[in-house]
Amino acid sequence: MTQTETKTLDESKTKDTPETKELTEDFIRSLPKTDLHVHLDGSLRIPTMLEMADEQKVKLPAEDPDKLKAFLVPTREECTSLVEYLKAFDTTLSVLQKASALERAAYELAEDCYRENIRYFEVRFSPILHQKEGLSLAAIVQSVVDGLERAGEEFGIMSGVIICGIRSMDPEISIRLAELTIAFKDKGVVAFDLAGGEEDNPAKSHREAFYRILNNNINCTIHAGEAYGPESIHQAIHYCGAHRIGHGARLREDGNLLNYVNDHRIPIECCITSNLQTHAIDSFESHPIRDYYDYGLRVTVNTDNRLISDTTVTRELKICVDHLGFGAEGLRHLIVHGFKSAFLPYHTKSRLLKSISRELVEKFGGPASFH
Repeated sequence: MTQTETKTLDESKTKDTPETKELTEDFIRSLPKTDLHVHLDGSLRIPTMLEMADEQKVKLPAEDPDKLKAFLVPTREECTSLVEYLKAFDTTLSVLQKASALERAAYELAEDCYRENIRYFEVRFSPILHQKEGLSLAAIVQSVVDGLERAGEEFGIMSGVIICGIRSMDPEISIRLAELTIAFKDKGVVAFDLAGGEEDNPAKSHREAFYRILNNNINCTIHAGEAYGPESIHQAIHYCGAHRIGHGARLREDGNLLNYVNDHRIPIECCITSNLQTHAIDSFESHPIRDYYDYGLRVTVNTDNRLISDTTVTRELKICVDHLGFGAEGLRHLIVHGFKSAFLPYHTKSRLLKSISRELVEKFGGPASFH
């Protein structure tokens, strides 16, 4: 080997490659990302909540920022189930009953996403929960869309709205919300969802709403397999036609269904920290995202609720690195899965993916090799 060849070989050992890149929190924050599963009413800023409460004369559980955060962010010991986890939303919803508050919350969520280099996100909420001050359902949705559009113009961040039905409510309400989703198709709303406690609230009870959604060629995702078994995921897919599954932590309990999800490339919206809080998993290390990824499933990493789970996409990806054995190559795949799973028009998504892939090659070094 010549002296020149030896020098080239030595230089290659120190070059940033997918195998040698140090995956620090700052580095992960610098990467382009998505957040496909984030709730508006679970992602407010504490200072904003306090300001809104003062303006609206709403009594919060605490007026001190630290005490209010401690009240809203449950520890695993304090929170025994998904139902317990959802109780904090009574507080956040109390300040989200006015159009100006909804627009501000949407704008600030987009700004928070922009600050950690999220390029595209989908925010979900249920308009039916924001009518205590007499707002119409259309005005509620328009307020959120307006906030996101203002943020898009200012920061260049892309976003979409997902309207949620609620499992525990009368299926007729889901039908109303489905019709609302249809009315806002191509006007800021990109999909329909079903959220809330799974136990004793089967998705199939709401299938008429999803029939209307699918009949109008609209995307849908459903919370399933978080607090209930794989049969919940089965109903979401086969009764309601879900294109993505929210959480899906218990999919691993049914290998046959898992193969179906994999074969049909149905993305899983993983939310690791919130799954730990709600006891869907016992520890970060036991989250199924690693097994799903190794098996070939299209898994995405999301926040669920930036406030209630006290997290960001950056932190969730760092958990994947620190606790679930993801290296640089796996991290790249997780990020690309997010963009591939977005409810975006094909040509828009294709252009975005090409741009993101080039950027990830620049960030990591090495070839663009994604599945």
